[in-house]
Amino acid sequence: METYLFFLFILIILAISDLMVGVANDAVNFINSAVGSKVSTRKVILSFATVGILFGALFSSGMMEVARKGIFNPSMFTFPNLMIVFLAVMFVDVLFLDFYNTFGLPTSTTVSMVSSLFGASVFMSLIKIHEANSSIDNIVNYINVVKVTGIFSAIFLSVLISFTAGSIIQFLSRLIFTFNYEKRLKRYGAIWGSLALTSIVYFIFVKGIKGASFLSDDIIKWVLQNSIIVLTISFVFWALILEMVILFTNINILKPIVLIGTSSLALSFAANDLVNFIGVPLAGLSSYKLASNSTNPFTMTMEGLLEPAKTNPLLLLAAGLIMALTIWKSKKAQTVTRTEINLGRQFDGYEKFDSSPIARSIVRVSFLFGKKVKSIIPKKIYKKIDKRFDSDNVEYTGHNKKEKPAFDLIRATVNLMVSSCLISLGTAYTLPLSTTYVTFMVAMGTSFADRSWGRESAVYRVSGVITVIAGWVLTAFIAFLMAGILTLIFYYGKLAAVIGTSILTIYIFIRTALIHKEADKKIQKKELVFSGDGVALIPESILEDVMHCLNQTINIYEDIYSGLTNEKRKQLKKAIKESQELEEHSELVIRKLLNSIHYLENGYDEDIDFGKAISSFREISNSLIEISEISFNHVDNNHSGFVKEQKEDFKHLRNNLIDLINTATKKINKEDSRKIDDIEDNVKDIKKFIKKISKNQLSLLKNGTVKPRTNLLFLNLLFKTENIADNVLTIMNFSRFITESKKMIK
Repeated sequence: METYLFFLFILIILAISDLMVGVANDAVNFINSAVGSKVSTRKVILSFATVGILFGALFSSGMMEVARKGIFNPSMFTFPNLMIVFLAVMFVDVLFLDFYNTFGLPTSTTVSMVSSLFGASVFMSLIKIHEANSSIDNIVNYINVVKVTGIFSAIFLSVLISFTAGSIIQFLSRLIFTFNYEKRLKRYGAIWGSLALTSIVYFIFVKGIKGASFLSDDIIKWVLQNSIIVLTISFVFWALILEMVILFTNINILKPIVLIGTSSLALSFAANDLVNFIGVPLAGLSSYKLASNSTNPFTMTMEGLLEPAKTNPLLLLAAGLIMALTIWKSKKAQTVTRTEINLGRQFDGYEKFDSSPIARSIVRVSFLFGKKVKSIIPKKIYKKIDKRFDSDNVEYTGHNKKEKPAFDLIRATVNLMVSSCLISLGTAYTLPLSTTYVTFMVAMGTSFADRSWGRESAVYRVSGVITVIAGWVLTAFIAFLMAGILTLIFYYGKLAAVIGTSILTIYIFIRTALIHKEADKKIQKKELVFSGDGVALIPESILEDVMHCLNQTINIYEDIYSGLTNEKRKQLKKAIKESQELEEHSELVIRKLLNSIHYLENGYDEDIDFGKAISSFREISNSLIEISEISFNHVDNNHSGFVKEQKEDFKHLRNNLIDLINTATKKINKEDSRKIDDIEDNVKDIKKFIKKISKNQLSLLKNGTVKPRTNLLFLNLLFKTENIADNVLTIMNFSRFITESKKMIK
């Protein structure tokens, strides 16, 4: 039993890890509305969420049955069988969630756990069927096919229901309150808020009370039998409280509603999803206890797991504490939260996702459908509806323009109310609904109803939603397969396989932490630039970007020169990567310039073509990308290298371009870009030299000294280098303009 005691120890460690990586992903589910609407400081929001998590953990006892007997029939498996299954599930779950957290993508902890458990159980069943020389048809005796089908049906059906419910309720709420809701909130805000809070109370304390491990059966029975009384008292109580707040204070009643809703959603999250993190390890603990009390622990089957789960409230509370601590400390949780908030924000900004053909088609069809609907609705009615959805002149009280929330408190309230209702309903009927699916699709539904996806951002937002949903489907398939494969490895590899997987998991955790740290820095920088905030707008910052682009151009060109002349694939591959990174940086510089125009307009110079200056950054990076890619393909295909004359000409050209850029950077450093005659002369010399050696290429081609492919590569190199030189000159002219603007601002 010593080996299985070690396995149990690994399960406990994985349970703690799963609590941390799981809540890092699921934190978006219950704090995104509060964070996105900036209802209060982050500390206050997390404090309310913490209270909800701790209470919700105590409500989760009833959900533990899913991990014990919801997927498989424990009476068909021995103790060693199930310990291997549980280990495979937990390793896959932890690694899967950590991967999604690293790249800031919300996924479903429920689907991950259920799919892993399903995959591991199926593969273990196949092993047992094979060893018994039995028919594959007998797998239905091992797996609860009907239950599994019901679980996945409920999970994926929640996607459609959540989006639809969120859209309809948000549309009606916006019709009532509009974006400038302050006056209307005073009229009937108490009734609306009371309905929101009462619905939360109903689903949390009436429908979800069955899983409360800390309440007696008599109390639970009374609450369930007197639901109408509880609801009536709740509605009247909240209506009176909110009306008094409106009449006698200046407090926006939506703020306490959002904070209470955040706490309640955290409660329903913990009640529904805690099983995803510790359900399997607790089932492993129960299995170990059953085996320890048996005279034949290695051959006994696990019928004991069919008994109702009785989880120690202290264990549930400890799990809640770990989750609460994680949401306060986890950087990855903030990354996942930021992804969902940006997909639903009311205004344009940095878009994390690129457009896709599917997204473009969906947006195109949606716009056509919208036009058709508009033509059917009478103009007067449409204008009235349209006016109530006008968000152009919205004032965000308590926030300056740069710190405006991603969406307002009306939408935040709807997000919380609808999500809490749906998740708690699933909890009440012990259906492991995906909290991520529900809250994400509700948030997307309310965003859609609020017209957040305008023509400038719709294709990127839809593409993001498609990416997330596609990730959900992949989660189910890959988690199933990975857990199954690990089950085979552990079954035949025994202790050595478990130890090896543990070491690999630790390595992956360290690696993904480093990847996330670097990626998060880049995303935050992009968001800062696209939001138009802070130091990113001042001319001095733009000059630093100019210097960065020019210095990187030298580094990349050096790699291309060395890689081509020495035929080094690795160096050319590096040049491709660096030139692509320069392209990303150039896009940020362009956006920064557009955002900074109000700083620079005082120094406007009619001789400066602003549009050409902006495009110069993209032209340089595009030229470097093209040169590096065709150079890599040439070397990678083992085509003929440059002849002696070409190498000498290329070296001379490289030196001229580097001298040009070095001269430019020195002038920018000294803020002495008013006189650039020497740079203009350098560009002219480069052009003359290129014209001269391009003629030489024809003679080399005629006498057969150079192969056609190599000749074409060299000509491409020449003219792309000429394009780079021209754009360096344009950037220098623009730098002079920036320097003058900077002096005027000072």
